[in-house]
Amino acid sequence: MTDAEDAYRTAAEQAELLDRRQVSALELVEAAISRIERLDVEINAVVVRDFDRALVAARAADAARARGERGPLLGVPVTVKESFNIAGLPTTWGIPPFVDFVPAEDAVAVRRLKAAGAVVLGKTNVPVALGDLQTYNPIHGTTRNPWDAGRTPGGSSGGSAAALAAGFGALSLGSDIAGSLRVPAHFTGVHAHKATFGVLPARGHVAPPNAPLDYSRDLSVIGPMARGARDLATAFGVLSGGRHGGGPRPAPTEPAAWRVLLLDDHPLIPTSGEVREALGALARRLRGDGFRVSQHSDLVPDLVEGARVYMRLLLASIASSYPPAAYEDARIRAAGVDPGDTALAAERARGAVLSHRAWIEADAVRARHREAWARLFREFDVVLCPPSPTTAFPHDHSADQWARTIMIDGVAHDYPDQLVWSGLAGAPGLPATVAPIARSAGGLPVGVQIIGALHADLTCIRFAELIEQRYGGFVPPPLP
Repeated sequence: MTDAEDAYRTAAEQAELLDRRQVSALELVEAAISRIERLDVEINAVVVRDFDRALVAARAADAARARGERGPLLGVPVTVKESFNIAGLPTTWGIPPFVDFVPAEDAVAVRRLKAAGAVVLGKTNVPVALGDLQTYNPIHGTTRNPWDAGRTPGGSSGGSAAALAAGFGALSLGSDIAGSLRVPAHFTGVHAHKATFGVLPARGHVAPPNAPLDYSRDLSVIGPMARGARDLATAFGVLSGGRHGGGPRPAPTEPAAWRVLLLDDHPLIPTSGEVREALGALARRLRGDGFRVSQHSDLVPDLVEGARVYMRLLLASIASSYPPAAYEDARIRAAGVDPGDTALAAERARGAVLSHRAWIEADAVRARHREAWARLFREFDVVLCPPSPTTAFPHDHSADQWARTIMIDGVAHDYPDQLVWSGLAGAPGLPATVAPIARSAGGLPVGVQIIGALHADLTCIRFAELIEQRYGGFVPPPLP
């Protein structure tokens, strides 16, 4: 096998080669290991390596194929986000006190990948406690974007996204509470799918040293990442047990039957010119091919109210695991917020110490928005929007991330405010797929977020497939 050419084959392409006996699982895994050892010194994506067991699993996959066995991922090399439990490997979430924590059993999602025949190469890097749109921690260091080492691959599934963009395995498993699948896919030019809330198994995706329980933390979901949209559908089927994803109606089969709504601007934060232009170009292509594309609808829920309630719910979820000293600091900050302040920073401060009564009130607003989205999706099949306002930004490891800024067309904005696009699908629990659509003038990837109705996961993924088939998908970064 030639490293540069074959490293970027999709899982589907690798499975076809395996079916035709043009390559063995052992060859695929050995090639992936060789590439990681050669290139990951600079990228730092696969930080927990399980190469010995991967080689054993590859030989077992080849033996199974020789016996006539088949599986959707039998012999395909994959990676897994560090935050998922894998028996015998450390799960730290980037938190130094847990550097030696080793779970006794695989997360359910990992178990399902292995049952489908996937060969796990190792685990990918995360930010501390999965709490950043960048990927770095004191244990494993900084993960760099394969497109530009001076920029972040995003977070918190940034290690998985960087691994895929660099050709380290064909699939990866990630998670998302605030764009943690979607933003890294956008920043690195790969595909990702945030599942409908509660559809994919979260057991075993838990911060150490907690025991794995059947529990879905509010807003948090897991999902697959890949270089091809078809692989997302395969992985989603494996992870869901084949029981979910159809939605209220089948995906359209002809372009003219697709009803598409494009939202490229948010009232609380601008979209950069290069991201807006990429979305506009996509809309023009779609219209030219017969898709029905609208750029306005009175059915869109109040984006300002939605962003405000999302910030409250997000910080309530995040702050639930704060240590006592951090929570006390948050309580003091919230006490100093003007009751009339409706800025997103104020909502985040309130959310960190939300009472149960106030959480129920916020949840009631979310329920109204969920119903509004349901009405909208009776008129539209998918909503297209940015995954994030900008392309990948330079590393910024300043200590207080809530005080950072993000530059959008030369103007500084509050760093956490960029999460409004994550909240669009995150708060109501809607499925969302990110697909690569363009590159900026500076050569950085640009993606589109494809949001669908509750449980219409496969409709979102199908639309990503259409984009990939018609306009091209993943393009390898300029690596050796």
